[in-house]
Amino acid sequence: MTDMPLAQLPRTMLEPVIRRALDEDLGLAGDVTSTAVIPKGHASEVVACARQSGRIAGLDCAELACTLVDPAIRVTRHVDDGDPVVSGTVIATFEGPSRSLLIAERTALNFMGHLSGIASVTADLVRRVEGTRAAIACTRKTTPGLRALEKYAVRAGGGMNHRYSLSDAVLIKDNHIAIAGGVGPALTRAKQAVGHMVKIEIEVDTLEQLAKVLKIGADAVLLDNMDPATLSDAVSMIDGQAIAEASGGITPDSVRAVAEAGVDLISMGWITHSAPCLDIGLDFVGKQG
Repeated sequence: MTDMPLAQLPRTMLEPVIRRALDEDLGLAGDVTSTAVIPKGHASEVVACARQSGRIAGLDCAELACTLVDPAIRVTRHVDDGDPVVSGTVIATFEGPSRSLLIAERTALNFMGHLSGIASVTADLVRRVEGTRAAIACTRKTTPGLRALEKYAVRAGGGMNHRYSLSDAVLIKDNHIAIAGGVGPALTRAKQAVGHMVKIEIEVDTLEQLAKVLKIGADAVLLDNMDPATLSDAVSMIDGQAIAEASGGITPDSVRAVAEAGVDLISMGWITHSAPCLDIGLDFVGKQG
């Protein structure tokens, strides 16, 4: 688990994503239901409440969804991103024009539920490997357009981020190796092509490939789809010469055994692309005024 404080994403990164979501929901005619049913000028107080235990993320998105719809909406947070909650915990209170609250409701809950779900599964995995040297990391298997938010949610759950984009570092994977003609040619070309500030990681499937990598040198080695016994052998071979990352087919049930093999990092794509939403409700408390 990382001990770094959770840095919030700046509004300039969040606002375009939230605006697109609101525009998608409002369509070309706006909220015809609330306009028809709710009297103009009616004001309400509603609360966001956790309906199951988990880890919270996405409060900035929920608040921004509300204030972009109507600056008159007031938001009071009762927890922060990264905080654990149990079922029944009141996460935030929203007060303001009822029509505006209803317009923002689904967008706010979609972001908060999705990102809290990612934070929650990450926190569970971090707990499962506690006491080992392994950190939990995500991958680039993210929802298009939501990568920054989903990777933020991983951090809120106590995990670490792998590459944000193809430009962050060299990661030589199986198809690169196949096209380049093998581990040796691929790694040698990479070392010749990049500057001293660019890290190089290479994926290996076997201990034989790993031996070739260690002769040439790399900053990190991705140990792909290896069982815990093979991972342990790989860690012994690496012996601190590179970061040892395990990936491929790792589940909550198997993550502890993988961590105990001695790897430095465990990366899993499913924590961003398949994490279930945390069930959060937005419930009417009362009329204002």
